[in-house]
Amino acid sequence: MINLLDILSPNCVRSPLTATTKRGVIEELVDLLAAAGKVTDAQSLKDAVWTREQTRTTGIGFGLAIPHGKCAGMPSLAMAIGKPAQPMNFDSIDGQPVKLIVLLASPPDKQSDHIQALARISRLMNMEEFRNKTYAAASSEELFELFRAQEGK
Repeated sequence: MINLLDILSPNCVRSPLTATTKRGVIEELVDLLAAAGKVTDAQSLKDAVWTREQTRTTGIGFGLAIPHGKCAGMPSLAMAIGKPAQPMNFDSIDGQPVKLIVLLASPPDKQSDHIQALARISRLMNMEEFRNKTYAAASSEELFELFRAQEGK
């Protein structure tokens, strides 16, 4: 079972995000991963996530989007979380604006870890109380702390 704390570090959580567009948010989150040394080729990851996003939206409803992509040159899975300053349009399947964006990036050869991590994020965010707490988080630190507390159980 994958633990999200293994792939998420505090410097990869940003609340609020400065970007206000779907593409801008994806780029901002990838830049966080790059700054943390988790991805060597930020541009190819941005392209991979954006290409995937245009195939089908990752706005899965209930205010959550999980953009993701695979990119060579990454040693392992990595995750970045961003909270927009205002709920934003992400072409979600339920038509609702998103309040939290969880970006997942992985090397091409880690397919099963990638799927496990996506499933884990979905399970956490399906918990209404936890989801609402993340949407109410006032800072990057508070947001990370919620995930840390939840995954540390």
